[in-house]
Amino acid sequence: MSRIALVDDDRNILTSVSISLEAEGFEVDTYNDGQSALDAFNRRLPDMAVLDIKMPRMDGMELLQRLRMKTHMPVIFLTSKDDEIDEVLGLRMGADDYVKKPFSQRLLLERIRTILRRQQAVETGEVGTTEETRIMVRGSLTMDPLRHAVAWKGEDVTLTVTEFLLLQALAVRPGFVKSRDQLMDVAYDDQVYVDDRTIDSHVKRLRKKLRAVDPDFASIETLYGIGYRYNEA
Repeated sequence: MSRIALVDDDRNILTSVSISLEAEGFEVDTYNDGQSALDAFNRRLPDMAVLDIKMPRMDGMELLQRLRMKTHMPVIFLTSKDDEIDEVLGLRMGADDYVKKPFSQRLLLERIRTILRRQQAVETGEVGTTEETRIMVRGSLTMDPLRHAVAWKGEDVTLTVTEFLLLQALAVRPGFVKSRDQLMDVAYDDQVYVDDRTIDSHVKRLRKKLRAVDPDFASIETLYGIGYRYNEA
């Protein structure tokens, strides 16, 4: 049974999310500011932390920075619509993913499960040289699933778990079209409903991050009314 720490100054979020996670079999500890969470983590680390960015006493960024000095424990950020800069900074500092407020609790639950599965596989060594785990090189793109690392023309690109899974699904078979439904299946649990626009938003953000290191990036092609494909050339 995994122990999840929820750190947020919104008591409604702490209550509702902890109830949902406990119903799924997780143990949950809640904290309403970063300092109280850090004090507790110094005594006992949870298996994962879900952190709000803006909190009193110690915000999520400072808490993550303190944590990364001594642990690689998985961390998910909860962010508002206006926190795009904080999201990028947080991911570069070592956050594993972020979920925007207001959020679907089922989506947060799936992100938690995905990251915990990946973390457990790495820690136990229960990974082989499978298609999902070996380093993949497609033209200028390099992806390392075990390290959750992406590089384009040698430049590191910081992606969320969702963005990584979508890019991996497209790049694994260059030239083959993936429909939006197929990409939804890759990125989300069957019980989590998302519409076409959610996938489109992820792809738009993915392109934006890759164009930040290469303005000429054009390897993700849109086939209107059909889906997307990765072109290796």
